[in-house]
Amino acid sequence: MARRTRKRALQENIDSEEESTFSSEEDEDFEDERLHFEDRFDPVEDNVTNNECEDDSDKIPAAKRTKKSLSLKAETVVKRAKKTLSWREETDVDVAPKPRRFLPAREPGPQLSLADSHSPVSLFKQFFSESAVSNLCHNTNAQAARALAKGRKYSWTDVSVGELYRYIGLVFYIATVKMSSIADYWRQHSIFTLPFPATVMPRDRYRTISWNLHMSHPDADTENDKKRGTAEHDRLFRVKPLMDTIRLACKAFYHPRRNLAVKERFVASKGNAEIARYMKAKPTKVGFKFFALTDSSNGYTVDLSVYTGNDIFPTGNGLSYEAVMSLLDKKVLGSGYHVYMDDFYTSPKLLTDLFAMKFGACGTYREYRKDFPRSSSNSLTQKSTRGSIRWIRDGPLVCVKWMDKQEVSVCSTIHAAYKGDHVKRKVKAQDTWKKKTFPCPAPVTAYNQHMTGVDPSDQLLQYYTVKHKTMKWYRKVFLHFLDVAATNAFILHKELHGNMMHKEFMEVLIEELCGVSQKTAPKHTSSDHVPVPGAELTSDVRNLATTGRRMCVHCKAVHGKTQHTPWKCQVCDVHLCLQLNRNCFQEWHKGL
Repeated sequence: MARRTRKRALQENIDSEEESTFSSEEDEDFEDERLHFEDRFDPVEDNVTNNECEDDSDKIPAAKRTKKSLSLKAETVVKRAKKTLSWREETDVDVAPKPRRFLPAREPGPQLSLADSHSPVSLFKQFFSESAVSNLCHNTNAQAARALAKGRKYSWTDVSVGELYRYIGLVFYIATVKMSSIADYWRQHSIFTLPFPATVMPRDRYRTISWNLHMSHPDADTENDKKRGTAEHDRLFRVKPLMDTIRLACKAFYHPRRNLAVKERFVASKGNAEIARYMKAKPTKVGFKFFALTDSSNGYTVDLSVYTGNDIFPTGNGLSYEAVMSLLDKKVLGSGYHVYMDDFYTSPKLLTDLFAMKFGACGTYREYRKDFPRSSSNSLTQKSTRGSIRWIRDGPLVCVKWMDKQEVSVCSTIHAAYKGDHVKRKVKAQDTWKKKTFPCPAPVTAYNQHMTGVDPSDQLLQYYTVKHKTMKWYRKVFLHFLDVAATNAFILHKELHGNMMHKEFMEVLIEELCGVSQKTAPKHTSSDHVPVPGAELTSDVRNLATTGRRMCVHCKAVHGKTQHTPWKCQVCDVHLCLQLNRNCFQEWHKGL
């Protein structure tokens, strides 16, 4: 009876259409959907049946054996049909899966009181708290003592929390005011002299703190280094204390909105060959790879991790799969989120597993990857016209090809293949360029909106990045943590108050970290505007009235006359007539 039921299900799957709708009930069984759309069967049941047939083959009548072989052939036909599905066009109607309810774990947005006033430094200290900086000071002082014990020749006094905040302020100042080398910021007796850094701390003090800056205790580093080559060795041990603090703060003080983006960041560095990676496509080809989860609406970094090698994900699902899964914590985020990613991460298994977790996903994909459709039936060719669309739906997953200037491949568990969207492109016709409208698939439109172009996260990080040359790999990572903290603090300030540009925010942050304030020019009172001689008085009494005479600016500007006078204003430094019948001095200052 079970075999007959399975055969009837097989026949229905062969005759059924590819498109389907999904139940909106929350307790919907996703595995049943996969069985329905992918024509899969229980391998355990099949194995038991096969074993029984092998063991009792002499007891089964010939008619039944023939019937069973026909059933297996039908199953093979279904699998072959699945591999050679024909691509559909934009005129064919596609039905998207029922949208998942958006149920965030907290109210999206800043998790701080809107009634309170938050200064740039108070927001920055949410990520670099005094306890975290105190730990930095402790480890930095221990590293300096260790270096001096080894024979380093420089003076050292223990760094305090306040001094380390001032040091961080100088790091941001150096990122804002560009010079060719660190020493140039303390260069004296030059037209390029910058007076500010020397008022915060001496050059040698800044350099010694930079040399000894440590996020972990040096004694613990030694113990961890002894484990190199074993499973207990932690490649990120030197950055773990601060990295864990930054990650927790990123999640604690902001909850992302619905659309998320998984991004790859690259920090150039030639240190630590264990975790440094060669990236052929990058301008600086050697460095560290970060995986970052950002809010696509504003670029806020929700979470990040450092890639140290394929062995950090031993489950066997691959780096791209595990990198995304490690950033998406359903207990912290909630459900119903839409995740956008590029072709490095996208795979059918990842998107369908995310769909089972009640996360929608969309991303470009590489056609040669496992389980993506490779059918040539009705597919796009090089001769396909611009705007042509082809799609195949497999359960919740739709794969779309679109001919723009070149072929674009996108898959999604959120959208229908085509919903009537159009894009404008410039095309050349009769030696002139004109704008023309072309149809565009819904997944491509959404991907372009939330993923491509200038990523706000990367853009904000690069404006005032604190990265500069250093031989210590972990200091490169520390500088990136400063970038993330300052950028997230700016985004929080913008969300809470929205009254400050990025440049102004960084300037105020530097002032508050360094403990200084911008000195504005003193306002002059009316008593300061007094007439004084335009030149030094001469001992020759006959020339007192002619020495230093200059043209009166008021006579020239108002009356168009050239009148010379020996008097000028002490504050304004302009010559003005001061006579009984012509008091230009008084008239000039009425408008001030």
